[in-house]
Amino acid sequence: MKDHRVVTIARGYGSGGKTMGKMLAQELGWNYYDRELLQLASEESGISEELFARSDENVKRSLATIFRVQKDCLDGNVIPPDKDGFISNENLFRYQARIIRRLAEEENCVIVGRCANHILMGQPHVVNVYVHAPHNYCVRTVMNLYSLSREEAEKRILETDRRRGEYYRHFTGHDWQCADYYDLCIDSSRMEWNQCVEIVKSYLKCI
Repeated sequence: MKDHRVVTIARGYGSGGKTMGKMLAQELGWNYYDRELLQLASEESGISEELFARSDENVKRSLATIFRVQKDCLDGNVIPPDKDGFISNENLFRYQARIIRRLAEEENCVIVGRCANHILMGQPHVVNVYVHAPHNYCVRTVMNLYSLSREEAEKRILETDRRRGEYYRHFTGHDWQCADYYDLCIDSSRMEWNQCVEIVKSYLKCI
């Protein structure tokens, strides 16, 4: 049986990566997962979805934690409800990782964020995409989408990308913007978003 195919998308804020992910999933007839993963992880663990959402923004840097979580992510270990650390950020991440691995085994899908490229690292049926764009392009996009001033848009981009970078480094030990961890790096400012989607679709035909 042919393996299910998965596209993971990491993206700079304002680059359009999330929109592209939705467009790609719709055109392929695949399921799309972003914050939906929080709901699935909540249902499996019995932990409040709100706690999963909070863990996205609250990570404490520690080399010991980085390497421990990295190992557990690959092993699929989670802390049971009767043990200390059940609702720790690290255990919440492990539950999300378990969901991501299961989805990759069961269906074709597009997964945005959540360190999915690292969790599914080395799987031949997975295409990892990083969507980025020059700062000014992202600023204009955010200003137009949310009716923000330039100062407000720049602040939101800086804070969001910083948080994403810290989250990725905390749970993987790596830099989320490093091209080594992706099959495709797309500058969304150089073409329309639907053209970016077509590039990913063309690449999928090769696997």
